[in-house]
Amino acid sequence: MKDDKRQNPVERHPQPDFRSQDQEPPGWTGAMDPPPDHGEDSYRGSGLLQDRRTVITGGDSGIGRAVALAYAREGADVLFTHLAEEAEDARETVRLVEDAGRKAIAVPCDIREEEQCRALIERAVDEFDRIDVLVNNAAYQMSQPEGIQSISTEQFDRVVRTNLYGMFWLCKMALPHIPAGGSIINTTSVQAYKPSPHLLDYATTKGAIVTFTQGLAQMVVSDGIRVNAVAPGPVWTPLIPATLPDTKEFGKQAPLGRPAQPAEMAPAYVFLASENATFITAEILNATGGTPLP
Repeated sequence: MKDDKRQNPVERHPQPDFRSQDQEPPGWTGAMDPPPDHGEDSYRGSGLLQDRRTVITGGDSGIGRAVALAYAREGADVLFTHLAEEAEDARETVRLVEDAGRKAIAVPCDIREEEQCRALIERAVDEFDRIDVLVNNAAYQMSQPEGIQSISTEQFDRVVRTNLYGMFWLCKMALPHIPAGGSIINTTSVQAYKPSPHLLDYATTKGAIVTFTQGLAQMVVSDGIRVNAVAPGPVWTPLIPATLPDTKEFGKQAPLGRPAQPAEMAPAYVFLASENATFITAEILNATGGTPLP
């Protein structure tokens, strides 16, 4: 049988070695080589999220953009956050959502700040009346190969506030506006289970997200609200050239031999938000490219 690269997951997307590249945080999609695939030419919706009102953090690029695009093509309206310096990427996400015929609202928001999280949820309720799906996706990391001594208190605080505090505040504030049948989807990581020493603080927060997800799921299950998480392996997003010292072999460690493209993560978030997953809560959906996780 002839091998079809469109079907073979090893060859379906670019494989390392990539061109060495470096960006200032938080990174920009347009400077990446190869360019990330968010599903622009491949994702086909089938009405799985028709008329759902969704909120996504970090929707300007990477996994967040791919999820926003997929949700829109599945029939959902999308309000998403971005940092002020990510406005250019955010405009492209807006275009993709609107091209799918759905409402797109880009909100500059630093989720490290409680009041900005509160304002975000108030804006979503003003726009949508309710929140059917909350996706906590925004995250921050910074590689420190020299060990724990090189992790400053400032960096540790930024990682924890972005990855944990923001998620905690948004869940707490959004839950009164999530009806029965709604869901929360958090983003953890392969790092939660197999931490890389140079990402110690980031991996720590991703482990905490697993625990938080499973605990919150039990807390709200009687309200008919599901809480799950996706645990990606290496994914080719702007965060990578902006926070890792060498991108040439990024993703080669995965059994598939390459990083995922954001488009390959989006279907997991669609599934967990849809009625196809009504009996699934407190679950961590692993999307690691073959790395076994507990």
